[in-house]
Amino acid sequence: MKGPLKIKIEGARQEALEVARNRLMVGVFLFGAAFALLALRTLDLGLFQPVTEPRRSVTSLKALVPVRADIVDRNGVVLATNLETQSLYADPKDILEPQEAAKILVQILPELSDAEIYEKLNSGRRFVWIKRHLTPKQMWQVNALGLPGLKFQREEKRIYPNGSLAAHSLGYVDVDGKGIAGIEHFFNDRLNDPLSATQPLMLSIDVRVQHALTDELLHSIKKFSAKGAAGVVMDVRTGEVLALASLPDFNPNRPSSASGNKAFNRATKGVYELGSIFKTFTIAQALDANVVSLSDGYDATDPIRISKFTIRDDHPKKRFLKIPEIYAYSSNIGAAKMAMDIGPESQKNFMASLGFLRPATVELTEVGYPLFPERWGDISTMTISYGHGLAISPLQAASGIGAMVNGGNLFPATMMAQSPDSLPIGKRIISEGTSDKVRQLMRLAVRLGTGRNADAPGYRVGGKTGTAEKAMAGGYNEKSLISSFAGVFPMDNPRYVILVSIDEPKGLKETFNYATAGWVAAPVVRNVVTRIAPLMGVSPEMEERSEFLQAAYQIDPE
Repeated sequence: MKGPLKIKIEGARQEALEVARNRLMVGVFLFGAAFALLALRTLDLGLFQPVTEPRRSVTSLKALVPVRADIVDRNGVVLATNLETQSLYADPKDILEPQEAAKILVQILPELSDAEIYEKLNSGRRFVWIKRHLTPKQMWQVNALGLPGLKFQREEKRIYPNGSLAAHSLGYVDVDGKGIAGIEHFFNDRLNDPLSATQPLMLSIDVRVQHALTDELLHSIKKFSAKGAAGVVMDVRTGEVLALASLPDFNPNRPSSASGNKAFNRATKGVYELGSIFKTFTIAQALDANVVSLSDGYDATDPIRISKFTIRDDHPKKRFLKIPEIYAYSSNIGAAKMAMDIGPESQKNFMASLGFLRPATVELTEVGYPLFPERWGDISTMTISYGHGLAISPLQAASGIGAMVNGGNLFPATMMAQSPDSLPIGKRIISEGTSDKVRQLMRLAVRLGTGRNADAPGYRVGGKTGTAEKAMAGGYNEKSLISSFAGVFPMDNPRYVILVSIDEPKGLKETFNYATAGWVAAPVVRNVVTRIAPLMGVSPEMEERSEFLQAAYQIDPE
């Protein structure tokens, strides 16, 4: 084919190729633009847009995932922190076979039941929680199922790395991270405050001291088949609580374990008649008010009979006892007569000044109300002098003892670490001179009196035993004892008070079947002192006998 016809055909073919080429370029351009738009949208969703779940607002989801501040001990050791976890929820509208899905899920989450899961998946709602805080393995297994309608939400779970250690101080949180007990409850708003979330809450607790105290109490409970125990270690110069134990305890990582007797804080909420520890307060008040001097005394030959009551000594000497002897040998008769010279009103006012007639002001909501007589008459005055008729918490007793030995100032107990630059100012209770005499008497009671088993060589321990029968309807149960010991060390420069109480211990052959404080509680204090003194920078030293036993002249050592 030649001539004009060939040229015409070639021109048509060229024109068709140009049209096709142009259409192809337009298609490529449109495809590229669409791809770029999708890529930009993907980046926007992945990097800049918040994740939302069906029928749930971003605000409500954030409320379920609070950022909670850590809790640390005085040395920065973590006591409570957060662990990122994934929680499983479902959109029941997207679940095709709810009954079958429930059967599969319960194999991965055996703590749930078929019926429980099925009810949620068949609810017709758009959002239901299936299980909060899954383990990584559980999350992987659920994800591997590939079931539509099942999704995950990032949350934070509160964990306690030390398990049950200091459980009653720390408390615990619920599944939504809200404080339920202890420090977690008392400082809930502070811990959940976004402005403070990065700043840990520092407690006065020292985990080393806490472990030593808890361990020795556990050993005593086991040895003497006791129902429980409580203990406090406190800095007498500031009121800081270095350790607070209540046994039996619970594991805050498993809030369900905080039930019944285990949840009860014996150290702060429990109030008890602590027995002859109160003689420390009686003698301190009498000395400070110049009612007696260390050279004075009382006749303890015969029991005191008043109304239908008889007051007698557990370790009777049946003779006149000087003040140091009344304390060292724990004479109820001598203390009762001394209290009558003080007078009911003055005694009540002194107990009030120590904070014994109101709950402790510590940073815990679990505090008990002291029990004291409505009518503070002569009989109450006598019995309170040796620790019957007024019930307080071990924490309150520790604060009171601290005031007796630190120079006479009461520092309210605190769970918060104090700054060396802003130490608290105490409330004057007794004079420094009276405090010096009390320290002499407490050292005497350990060296020569009922507290011998608390003596830790080199650490100059002083203290007072306290054995009280538990109150019951119509009187006291002679077979149910609260055996307590208040110890202080070192007595030449007091730094720490240790108060322990053992609930209903049973006597042993090696204790001659006695379950009194000198046999049960005093050794706990000795062992705690021996364990924590090196940690706290207290070095063992030889003691000058004359310095602390000068109050014991003419005493009859036994």
